[in-house]
Amino acid sequence: VRILTLSVYDGEEHGRFMEKLEARIRNHDREIEKMCNFHYQGFVDSITELLKVRGEAQKLKVRENFFLFFFPPKLIIAMEELKQCRLQQRNISATVDKLTLCLPVLEMYSKLREQMKSKRHYPALKTLEHLEHTYLPQVSHYRFCKIMVDNIPKLREEIKEVSMSDLKDFLESIRKHSDKIGETAMKQAQQQRNLDNIVSQHPRISGGKKSKKEVCASSDLEVKTTSPMSEQDSGILDVEDEDEDEEVPGAQDLVDFSPVYRCLHIYSVLGARETFENYYRKQRRKQARLVLQPPSNMHETLDGYRKYFNQIVGFFVVEDHILHTTQGLVNRAYIDELWEMALSKTIAALRTHSSYCSDPSLVLDLKNLIVLFADTLQGYGFPVNQLFDMLLEIQDQYSETLLKKWTGVFRNILDSDNYSPIPVTNEEMYKKIVGQFPFQDAELEKQPFPKKFPFSEFVPKVYNQIKEFIYACLKFSEDLHLSSTEVDDMIRKSTNLLLTRTLSNCLQNVIKRKNVGLTELVQIIINTTHLEKSCKFLEEFITNITNVLPETVHTTKLYGTTTFKDARHAAEEEIYTNLNQKIDQFLQLADYDWMAMEPGSKASDYLVDLIGFLRSTFAVFTHLPLWSFCRELPSSSSQPLLSSLSSVCQSPCPWLVKGAFYPLFFPTEFARSGPVPGFQGDTLQLAFIDLRQLLDLFIQWDWSTYLADYGQPTCKYLRVNPTTALVLLEKMRDTSRKNNVFAQFRKNERDKQKLIDTVAKQLRSLINSHHS
Repeated sequence: VRILTLSVYDGEEHGRFMEKLEARIRNHDREIEKMCNFHYQGFVDSITELLKVRGEAQKLKVRENFFLFFFPPKLIIAMEELKQCRLQQRNISATVDKLTLCLPVLEMYSKLREQMKSKRHYPALKTLEHLEHTYLPQVSHYRFCKIMVDNIPKLREEIKEVSMSDLKDFLESIRKHSDKIGETAMKQAQQQRNLDNIVSQHPRISGGKKSKKEVCASSDLEVKTTSPMSEQDSGILDVEDEDEDEEVPGAQDLVDFSPVYRCLHIYSVLGARETFENYYRKQRRKQARLVLQPPSNMHETLDGYRKYFNQIVGFFVVEDHILHTTQGLVNRAYIDELWEMALSKTIAALRTHSSYCSDPSLVLDLKNLIVLFADTLQGYGFPVNQLFDMLLEIQDQYSETLLKKWTGVFRNILDSDNYSPIPVTNEEMYKKIVGQFPFQDAELEKQPFPKKFPFSEFVPKVYNQIKEFIYACLKFSEDLHLSSTEVDDMIRKSTNLLLTRTLSNCLQNVIKRKNVGLTELVQIIINTTHLEKSCKFLEEFITNITNVLPETVHTTKLYGTTTFKDARHAAEEEIYTNLNQKIDQFLQLADYDWMAMEPGSKASDYLVDLIGFLRSTFAVFTHLPLWSFCRELPSSSSQPLLSSLSSVCQSPCPWLVKGAFYPLFFPTEFARSGPVPGFQGDTLQLAFIDLRQLLDLFIQWDWSTYLADYGQPTCKYLRVNPTTALVLLEKMRDTSRKNNVFAQFRKNERDKQKLIDTVAKQLRSLINSHHS
């Protein structure tokens, strides 16, 4: 009974156990399905549990055998249950095997998600490729694999979007760092140029100093030099070597280019390379337009220009780096197109902003900066000829600013000059002046100290300022890759503008001042004479600088001689004007006693005063070429006198007529006295010869000789103008008729009138025949 009772109890327990087992198996099936669909880790845990269940099943098998041995009636039921258990066991084993095959797929998928989460897009793309082409085909009949396959395009798009975001960050980064990249590149180009200059100045070390790597082929802007110099040469480039020892950061040090490389590869793998290239180029064109837009106040300081150039250089250094480190993202045609646009906009901006510069120092610094800018980009293979052509335009503006500056310099010199000869008291002062201005005078050197130079202080000052101007012009021509002939032509043209326009205008302004005196005008004439003589030394000075001989074809000549001659003539004209005005004032005070019965024994008081004035004035005319002035003086002084002679020329008294002409004899006597120091012989008398011959003709009444010999070189009255003589005769005749109404009743008066008419008729005939 106990055994039977125990058997029945065990059978019921076994049934409940099996029910629980089946329920648990169903639960595990559901869990397995969920785990396979959502998370592989749970699936692994389920497999582990199934393995445990299999162990329990083995134990159950042992117990089942026990029941079959002791309880035969239950054998059939137990066998059926065992059959079902075996079937479930096989299913579980098959499921475990299949899920074991899916485990690498799940691991790869988890790895893909982890890579995308950490923004490792390129490894994630490789993982996705392996998952798609290697692992998923092995388990493609499972539903979760189909879900993965459907998600692959979405994952690719997600990778593209994230990589594009990185590209945008990269574009923003290079936009911010373009200034620094350009500054670095221009600094490196400056170092290269300094090194080249030093090597060219010291050719003996050129073999020891290796040339730098071409910057145009450098993607990292590094400058690598080797200097296996001998100890005796090592000291020459100490300073330069210190600069070169400092590593110049390259573009890759300032900007991380890996995002653009990764993005390019990702898009290439995904078959969207063309889309990526178009997007990159479009964005870079936009950035180029922003970089090429100059700030409105760029012309105010040199830093404004420098920042503008740095950004442009930085932009093209990055593009050159991309060109040489990627395959086809940008090509030479694309970069050339960008450069053409940049070149045109840059030149237009420089023309506009440089026109506002009025300081020649700023213009010169701008020129040096443009040259460095051009040399830097030329090192990267960009054509820069248009920049150097534009520099020639800026050179014209530089010359204009220099001319404006030197206008002030010349004005200060002329305003501060005392217009007196420079006194020197010792040999040191004498050599100092001679060292400043090329002057040689053997007679002055023999004179003892103290002595005076003939010119005033503005002569050496103006001469030195002209040389300073030439030096300033030469500075602009440096590094422009111009030939010696072009430099010489540029300097000579600018110097001609300085002489013919700037200095000439300053001299004319001084000459035309209302308060300028005769002494100052005379000194200006002397000064311009010496400056005219110094022009040949300026020619030699320019020749020594440019090594271009003046005899070379197409060489521009200096126009200094013409400038100083014009200034001297203007000063002489001003002297004529002032003297004539003063003479007119004296003659307006004249008081003639035309009816005196006896000839006067001395000149009138006004003539005495006039001669005294002229004598004191001529005292300052030493060393002046005043022949033209002396030709003007007789005509200006004799015209008022000649117009008054007609009132007395009808007098029958010869001594009265001579007395009337005596005022005109007095200036000729004054000329004979030699009032101008430095005039040789009868030079001044020749200036009064016209007046003298006219007086002799009327006093001697020698008309037959005059009319017979007129036009012959040996004529006694060669300098007498028949028109002047005719006018004077007509005035004499008219005055005689008005003053002597009854003179026509006297035979001698009628004869005299007939004689005057006859002479006048012959003079008219002579004048007409001469004009015909």
